[in-house]
Amino acid sequence: MIFFLALLIIASIFSTKISDKIGVPVLLVFLAVGIIVGSDVLGLIKFSDAQTTKRIADILLIFILFDGGFRTSRDDLQLVAKPATILATFGVLITAVVLGIAIHFIMDYEFMTSMMIGSIISSTDAAAVLLITRQNPLKRKIAATLNVESAANDPMAILLTLTFVGSLAGQGSTPIGFITSLLWQFTGGILTGYLVSKVARLLFDKLKSENRGYYYVLIVGVILLAYGSAEIIKANGIIAVFFMGYWLGNSDFVSKRGVSNFLEGVSTFSNMTLFLMLGLLAFPRSFSLVWKEGLLIATLMIFIARPIAVFLSTIPFRFTMKERLFLCWGGIKGAVPIVLATYPAAYGIDSNESVFNIIFFAVILSCLLQGSSLGHLARLFKLTIPKRPLSPFSVELHSVRRADLDMYEFQVFSTSFCQGKCIKDLHLGNEVVITSITRNAKILPPKGGVQLQTNDILFILAPIAKYHDLLNYLENG
Repeated sequence: MIFFLALLIIASIFSTKISDKIGVPVLLVFLAVGIIVGSDVLGLIKFSDAQTTKRIADILLIFILFDGGFRTSRDDLQLVAKPATILATFGVLITAVVLGIAIHFIMDYEFMTSMMIGSIISSTDAAAVLLITRQNPLKRKIAATLNVESAANDPMAILLTLTFVGSLAGQGSTPIGFITSLLWQFTGGILTGYLVSKVARLLFDKLKSENRGYYYVLIVGVILLAYGSAEIIKANGIIAVFFMGYWLGNSDFVSKRGVSNFLEGVSTFSNMTLFLMLGLLAFPRSFSLVWKEGLLIATLMIFIARPIAVFLSTIPFRFTMKERLFLCWGGIKGAVPIVLATYPAAYGIDSNESVFNIIFFAVILSCLLQGSSLGHLARLFKLTIPKRPLSPFSVELHSVRRADLDMYEFQVFSTSFCQGKCIKDLHLGNEVVITSITRNAKILPPKGGVQLQTNDILFILAPIAKYHDLLNYLENG
């Protein structure tokens, strides 16, 4: 088993090279690899435990969503806080209600069952959205809206699902109880994230260890602390870790750069494992029994429920028609709906797992149709930005105490003030040092006579307090 798992991971990693060349989202590659080696195709790995999948997925989502919050800038969140929040709450409710009603009347399902299915598949998936927006960089406003919405809309979908599953199982809650629970899920989660971020920052500054590995272990501990603390007070752990990541990512603490690099690896591994696992869980032969229902539900969700929700939710905000249409198409489904699809069976109301298979098939269709075309649509609507070239080298300042200096990266664009100028002519002052330059995958020594060119990446040691002024000077003069 370990041998085949090793081959599976290695094959998945190298298959991303193919996905980059042909423009297929990475998540689909991971899903496809999981399906191919799973029980129904090659049969190399036998896996059919939805409950185990749920438990592992819950843990993986913690790190995926924390990393999403960690990389969300304060300016981005402030820019889209209102529309993203409304999409994550009101938008999910509208999606569930419209889809549930449509399923009831078109497919002739019992009303409560229809509303349960609509609720299960009502939220967009953060893991899928984050993967695609990273692979296809979008303009700041639209990328932040999609990312924040996808990270924050799980609580509403979970509460709606539990409400209708509980009602079908004879354990329903009152409308007042539902609203109260929803408000506490959000406020309690946000409060927990804020408090734990303060504790985490203090712990990082107090650790003072020469072994940087301890800082990586510490970040795992405080992430789990945020989620566990929220769970104890019956708040939403996903909201807690996302906002803890946001507040921690927008503050300074010891070993932040190293922690950021470590989190990128953890998030990538979590995404890969999640979609590989979902691929292994898929049984393509069983889809022959539910493909009609899954296709109809996916069609209703993509072309009716999601557009209605987006257009109603964005009425008060200044989005162009192209941006609204893109938000409609960006409602990609992924791991969370599949995880929620295990709830009916857990409550004893989906003994033949037909609901699970229908949801799984509909989610696969969403990933295939929306996931594979979202990048193309962004380019068609001119909502993309150029991919930032990545340096093959990394320069990091490791300190066991809070320092006034830090190491920064700056990319030289054709429009940058410093482009075409020699380093000696920039007059950066005694406190600022360009330590190295990356050009064409090579490192250049930063001599005063070196002329900066487009796409050069500068590694700059500078005072933290002066970084933004320095950035503005290099960019605008």
